[in-house]
Amino acid sequence: MSDDLPRLGRPRATSRRAIELIAIEMFATTGFDETTVDQISAAAGVSRRTFFRYFDSKAAVLWSSFDLEIDAIRSQLAGMPDELPIMDAIRLAVATANHYHPDDVAELRTRMNLIGTVPALQASSAIHYARWEEVIADFVAERLDRPANSLYPLAVSRATLAVCRAAFDRWVARADADLHVYLDLAIGALAVGFDPARLAIEPRPRAQAKKRS
Repeated sequence: MSDDLPRLGRPRATSRRAIELIAIEMFATTGFDETTVDQISAAAGVSRRTFFRYFDSKAAVLWSSFDLEIDAIRSQLAGMPDELPIMDAIRLAVATANHYHPDDVAELRTRMNLIGTVPALQASSAIHYARWEEVIADFVAERLDRPANSLYPLAVSRATLAVCRAAFDRWVARADADLHVYLDLAIGALAVGFDPARLAIEPRPRAQAKKRS
């Protein structure tokens, strides 16, 4: 069993999240290609039909949380007041939709390793990232009264995804705060054009903070 994932056992009540965790554990220990939907269903104590009620495929298990976050960002942006500046609205929506904490880092490292090393998962990443960008581009387009595929909506959406991925990578490497802290800093830096005089300070690693305290 992988040391990076919690020892799950049979959940008392099977849920989407329970199946997700069992599948990730099996992917990490047995291999993504080697693990079948039947094996996951058996380990979770559910039928194949129940598995496919929650997930379209094995790959969907690893992207499930990301896709739910996309839906949450869209919902958050839809409720933003018109007077709130575009980048402030995006910054708030993305940070609010995020739900990851330091305790989630081990699981997310396993997800990232699988997505980065399994060819079938690597091939699917562009589709999910494109959906994330689309949500931001649609919001910017509506605010600017321009087509979603015009320059500024595309530039904002792609730049925002890039800084958010940087924030995610940095957070996973350090695990010293909730992810929303890094997202807030990264999008805030983008909003001010990375002006050194206006950049907030990145959180210090835990070990370094203890040493200086």
